[in-house]
Amino acid sequence: MNRRTSIKWVIAVSAAWPHFGQAQAPEPPIPVGQGYGTDPNLMKVYHPGDCWPLTLSGPQQRTTAALADVILPADAQSPAASTIGVVAFIDEWVSAPYPRTQKDRPIILGGLAWIDAEGGRRFGKEFAALSAGQQASLCDDICDAARTGAAFSEPARFFALFRDLTAAAFYCSPVGRSDLGYIGNVARLTFEPPPADLLKKLNLP
Repeated sequence: MNRRTSIKWVIAVSAAWPHFGQAQAPEPPIPVGQGYGTDPNLMKVYHPGDCWPLTLSGPQQRTTAALADVILPADAQSPAASTIGVVAFIDEWVSAPYPRTQKDRPIILGGLAWIDAEGGRRFGKEFAALSAGQQASLCDDICDAARTGAAFSEPARFFALFRDLTAAAFYCSPVGRSDLGYIGNVARLTFEPPPADLLKKLNLP
């Protein structure tokens, strides 16, 4: 990366700090729809964008997918988070017109902008284009708020929220439930009580 490009990245990251909660690209309009109320129609199959306009641009989706896969990569038992709808879930989350999701929206959008700018400052590429080692190195600095310095306090807040949303989306999916060994909502002929050693550990009879 040449000197001029380095300077551009440094300026971009510096400019991001006063506006960390805002994406550096033009901000999409704040959702104003009424949503679907307290309960969706459980007889209807909903698709992304059916209830309200979605927010994430193509580059933001790529960054979301890359970061989700750092948090929950593919292994011998399960696929990577990005392959089972986690990106769509997060896009729906930041797009939904509800107080909780709208509170999280600027944190997610600002964090995606920051992690791309920081990847450029350190390695000359946006986050999704970094090697696995470079992505891990960047995430190591923001993954634990307890040991994160003041310079990374806001990125650490973003990472904690993003990690929670990624895990929620993954483990609420059929693949995630299978990964946990969850067998709820399945008719059973017999009921096995909790193991005796577990009851003892919990001080239960």
